[in-house]
Amino acid sequence: MNRKILFIFISTLLPFLCFGQQSYFYTVPTTYSDGWKTSDLLSQQIDTTLLYKGFQQLANVDHKIHSVLIIKNEHLVFEEYYQDYSYDIVHDLRSVNKSIKSILMGIAIDKGFIESEDDLIFKYLKTPVPQKNLDPRKDNITIKHLLTMSMGLDCNDWDKKSKGQEDRVYKKKDWLQYTLDLPMDREPGKTALYCSMGTVLAAEIIAQASGMSLDAFTKRYLFDPLGISNIQRGHTTTDKEIISSGKRLYMTPRDMAKIGKLILQKGLWEGQQIVSESWITTSTSIHTQITGIDYGYLWWQFPFIHQGKRTNATLATGNGGQYIMIFPEQDMVIVFTGGAYNSQEDKLPFKIVSDLIIPSLRQH
Repeated sequence: MNRKILFIFISTLLPFLCFGQQSYFYTVPTTYSDGWKTSDLLSQQIDTTLLYKGFQQLANVDHKIHSVLIIKNEHLVFEEYYQDYSYDIVHDLRSVNKSIKSILMGIAIDKGFIESEDDLIFKYLKTPVPQKNLDPRKDNITIKHLLTMSMGLDCNDWDKKSKGQEDRVYKKKDWLQYTLDLPMDREPGKTALYCSMGTVLAAEIIAQASGMSLDAFTKRYLFDPLGISNIQRGHTTTDKEIISSGKRLYMTPRDMAKIGKLILQKGLWEGQQIVSESWITTSTSIHTQITGIDYGYLWWQFPFIHQGKRTNATLATGNGGQYIMIFPEQDMVIVFTGGAYNSQEDKLPFKIVSDLIIPSLRQH
């Protein structure tokens, strides 16, 4: 969806501020042993009037949101769950996992397993190698091309006719081989098209370069330092055995928020630099556009506009309404999970942020 269409859709999504009759009762998030400090909205300079009215309306309409969390000034100040979800139930992140893989690539470079994102992919990807549609342009694909979804292969998840469209690939026996055998349809780095298989290749490069499975690498260098242990891995589209690099990630919203906080703190976590500040800066900078929306290294850059004022956010997004939204200037992270798969209803969180949360920040 391009930016213009997204803005039009958000502006017409639900009569969100036509308030219903059911009362909404705010409660301060519960403190558990997961490292999160909790406090109330007012203590973090968030006006409650509009939020209470908006979430009262949400309680009176049919929606597919599963959770909403707000972290302000390092405090968890808002936490609501719907559809029988709760704080300790893991959720399918879908493509939010792509942004986590971007962090992992930065760690792999920091640790010296990979020299640079400018390196050619076949410097590290020893197997498989292309066997079909041999093309010298494939030898020019870099890791950066994978991270910016501009590798040049015929791979576009948003075009069902594309040979590399993800649902087609999921039916294949060897995802890596099939992807590398796709024909080239443009020069590497020329045009960015949304391609999930490119991130699978990037994850496999991390695994082969480090000599560890992606699961083990992630646990050692990212999840253990952040205190994240309640996770699952799998895939909803196939019963076949899947390589670690291709599995989906399931995580709790509170742990998703830790990923957001890590980005907000430029890779620093409790005094330890988990991933270099320079990588966070580079990976969340704008390198290209996909359907008119600014894109970094598997992170989106998106502006929220309220009353003519622009609020910039770094986003990890996933099908169905999975979002980690990072607002550096506001020292804020917002997390959503949802079940609006393959539906435009998964854009409702944008409406909530632009019409309820941002206007409630007192500095605005």
